[in-house]
Amino acid sequence: MDIKPILENIVSDNLLHAKWLNTLSYMENAGAKKISASEHKENVNLIILKHAAEEHRHAYYLKKQLDKLEEGQSCKTYRNEELLSPNHTKFYLNALDVAVCRYLKSEFRLSGHELKFAAYLFVTYAIEVRADELYPVYQEVLTAAGSKVTVKSIILEEEGHLEEMLNQLKSFSADWEQHAELVIKIEQQMFEDWISNLGSIVGLKPAQPFLA
Repeated sequence: MDIKPILENIVSDNLLHAKWLNTLSYMENAGAKKISASEHKENVNLIILKHAAEEHRHAYYLKKQLDKLEEGQSCKTYRNEELLSPNHTKFYLNALDVAVCRYLKSEFRLSGHELKFAAYLFVTYAIEVRADELYPVYQEVLTAAGSKVTVKSIILEEEGHLEEMLNQLKSFSADWEQHAELVIKIEQQMFEDWISNLGSIVGLKPAQPFLA
């Protein structure tokens, strides 16, 4: 399902838009916490600290963007009623993490911190690929609507994150690409389920297959 018409419907409604910003903020915050949870007690490199700090800052930045919307004051927390598709949203990242951990454990025979770190690499890569697609479309919709909300600074940082994750994955495994491709497929299915649910919330239905 195409995300652009969904975002156009969301941006045209202040309450939906406020909940959307809050949902993105929630997801950035959840990602930051997962990055921190993957840290070794002692061997913490600069990139991991940078990623966690920037994801937390993105969550804060998106929350601050709510001030630009009339309905922004309605989303002070991350309670379900203040998010779009809360169940799918909260399931998305956790389910991806579990599925990737299961795959990596089977393929690389990893456990403990090594498994956590490998999952951090592949899950973060998949999420950065998604962010690299999602945020520019959102910004395009915002610009077309003349919205005061902007995510341009996040787009620039997410591009940098993706490059950093690529470098780390190359160091992790010579055949990282085939494993990353499978992780991307896992994430794609979860993303499609999520946006399909978003579409139903904003009154859009998935396209029906053509029947001869």
